Order: sequence, then C-alpha cells, then structure tokens
Amino acid sequence: MKILLTGANGYIGMRLLPLLLEQGHHVICSVRDANRLSVNKDIRSRIDVVEIDFLNKPNLSVLPKDIDAAYYLIHSMSSSTEDFDELEALSVKNFNIYLNNTDCKQVIYLGGIVNEGNLSKHLWSRKNVEDILYEGNAKLTVLRAAIIVGSGSASFEIIRDLCEKLPLMVTPRWVKTRCQPIAIRDVLTYLTGILGNEACYGDSFDIGGPNILSYKDMMLQYSKFREINLSIITLPFLSPKLSSYWLYFVTSTSYKLALNLVDSMKIEVITKDTRLQKILNIEPTPYLKAIELAFKKIKQNQVVSSWKDSMVSGRFTKDLKKYVEVPDEGCLKDKQKIALKNPEKALENIWSIGGETGWYYANWLWKVRGYIDKVFGGVGLRRGRTHTNQIYEGDSLDFWRVILADKEERRLLLFAEMKVPGEAWLEFDIDENNVLHQTATFRPRGLWGRLYWYSMLPFHYFIFGGMIRRIAAK
Repeated sequence: MKILLTGANGYIGMRLLPLLLEQGHHVICSVRDANRLSVNKDIRSRIDVVEIDFLNKPNLSVLPKDIDAAYYLIHSMSSSTEDFDELEALSVKNFNIYLNNTDCKQVIYLGGIVNEGNLSKHLWSRKNVEDILYEGNAKLTVLRAAIIVGSGSASFEIIRDLCEKLPLMVTPRWVKTRCQPIAIRDVLTYLTGILGNEACYGDSFDIGGPNILSYKDMMLQYSKFREINLSIITLPFLSPKLSSYWLYFVTSTSYKLALNLVDSMKIEVITKDTRLQKILNIEPTPYLKAIELAFKKIKQNQVVSSWKDSMVSGRFTKDLKKYVEVPDEGCLKDKQKIALKNPEKALENIWSIGGETGWYYANWLWKVRGYIDKVFGGVGLRRGRTHTNQIYEGDSLDFWRVILADKEERRLLLFAEMKVPGEAWLEFDIDENNVLHQTATFRPRGLWGRLYWYSMLPFHYFIFGGMIRRIAAK
C-alpha cells in the first residue's frame, strides 16, 4: 500500500515509520521541514518525503493521487495555551482538502478518550478534529487513547522527572484522577492492525492498558519499580496555574504543555469500549511491564523518539533553515581553535555533547545557566538529548536546537533556545588540516544584548576555552 504518514518526525510517527516499512508499504512522509526528519540513510532511501505545512493554503500538486491510506498524527496542544484548538481545526480541514484530491480509501487518526461529558479544551479539540475528519471522502478509523507510556513519551518523562527528583511531593488534587495508561508498543500494534482492515472503517475505538490507575498510583508504582522511597501529600487548594508552574519547574515540559496537561488531568480517561482488542486479538501490556520495557530502551540507548525533540518544546515554531547561515554583521563572537591529534575521537566527542555527557568543562556553570533560564521562562537543561551519540537536524540538545549536523563534513551547528536578549549560535567545525574551530556567535538585541554579552565574557573565557581543550584531549 502507498501510505501518507503525517507527523512523521513526531513521537508516534518516528516509531510507526519503520514498522510500516517492515510490512512492505510504500511510505510518503509529510513534514514541515524535510531536514528535520531524523532517520538514518537506509530509511531515508526507502521513503518519499514531502514538505507540507497544513496551516498554510493547500498546494495540491505535492501529493500523488494514488495514495491508499493516510495517518493523521498532528496536534498543536503544546504550541499555544489559547488558540491551539483553532490551529488544530485549520490543520485538519486543510488535510481533508489534500486527501479529497487523492484516491485515499482510509484515514487513521490517534485521538484521546472522550467518555466524560465535561471535556477539557485539549480533549474537546481532539474530538473536534475527529468530527472534521469524518467529513472527508476517505473512510475514517479513530483510536482514542489515554496517556501513552514509553521511553521518550511526554507522560512517561513527566512521571520519571517527578519521581526521580522529588522524594517528597506536595501535589494538587488532580493526582487522584483515574486514567488507563497504554504501552507505546500496544498503540503501535493497534495503529498497524487497523490499516486496511475494512471491519474498522468508519468507526472509533477506545484503546487502553489493563490497569485503571490514578496519577498518584502511577507515580507510586513507578517509584516501587525504581526502588525509590516516595511520599505524596495531596493539597486541595493548588490552582491549575500553580500546578502548571509546579510541573514546569520540576519536569522537562514546557509551560504551555504543562497548562494544557493540567487542564486535561482533571478529567478521567477510561475506556468504555474493548471491541478492537478482541477484533485484533491483542493482549494489553500491564503498566509495570510498560515501564520495564521503557527502561530497557533507555539503558540500551535505543530510544527511537522523544517528545522533547518536538519544535514546540522550545522557542521555534517552524523553518530552521533561516538560521543555518550564521551572520557576521552586528555580531559578537568568541573564536577558539586547536590542532587535533585524534580528529576521529574529537568528532565523536562533539557528537556526544550535552545530555548526560555534559559540556566537558565547568558543567556546574552550565547547570546554573539552565536554572536561571528556567526561572525566566526558558527551556532550561532538562530536555537533555534523545540519543547518546547520534544527532539529527532539528533535535533538542539541552537548551540548544540542532540546526545542522553533518558528520561527513565534520560540522555541528546549534542555535540557542534559552532566554537571551538576542540570538546565539554555537558551531563546531573540523577543517581539512584537522584543526577544530569552535565559534560562539551572538547577535545582540539593543543595549541589553550587548551588556549581556560583555557581562558573560569572564565566564566565556574559561568555559569555551576549557570546552575545546577537553573535546580535543578527552
């Protein structure tokens, strides 16, 4: 089958893509920026890639007509606290326009469980997207899921952050809300199992795991699995806004996502429909087993995708390309260079920078900068990195965004997503003479921008000088 996969560089899309290829399908990946599709050369050679921003006026010429099925895996919850529902509606309407111009027979959509009468804005928007998709020409199959548990998923990483960092929690009352978490492997089994299955056409199905748990239960079971002593005190007076700040400062989530999550966590998300489980003969994975499987991937450095690499986890909304050309005019720079005795090892060091490896010199100062950034509404350092020694364009790297990662050309370019009065780049480049060039570029915004740069010069002297020496020698 020829399949259109939207959201191909998202958390679900990145995991679904190789499964579709294994099953012999011809996959067309739809992304806003082709450079951001974080797949290896083998997978890239086996797929077609089209650039479509579904928020823009449709260009019907970019899609072939002979598409058999399409996955709609796009949502905008973490991009805005106010108008994400309008963005989601516009996006899905444009998607219908594209698909109505093809021979597509089935559209598959992953939404949220909506069995409560009083829905949050997030869950209402998911249901609205579902209703709009039903207006398209193709037969629709909808999967409605609760929170997804897997390495790199937003829900799992938030629980992980909370339990690993806070042995004593003072929590809002929504931690007593019940939900039905589902393992990522089960979600993928459902997504592939309904493809081309005519018994599932024109229908919506709830999917969930076998355990109904409160968020408090989920954290306590996680802590038991990890052998962490955890105490939870629940207070009735923590407002949604305070709860959002609590999530924002303790976990790696953005404030926008935290606010929307808290709004949804007050609503029970429990399945009332197990038909699909019987149709596909699926034995759902228990919650503790899902955690165990997630940690196997983490320990083996095999995390395929992470929500943190989403563009909306930082300050970008789209188009990394305009930052590839590092400016000179009106910029302040710190330039370092060093001759390399072992350029291959230095390149590996560069490709391993950030995350658990750190920044090779004065890591405590980098952490302080991350804490300051978080206080002022930035992303901080908590995003880390998805892979230990692989970097793809568009990945998040602590409070940087990867703009260019060309290992053959031996060049890595990062753009700062921390709060700064201007724009900042950090570049590593090994030339033909095996000399490593490390350049920090800052384009200040007004007087405050210049004051910021010059106030940081003493730290730059030690940090950047020490970093390049460690990269070369380590």
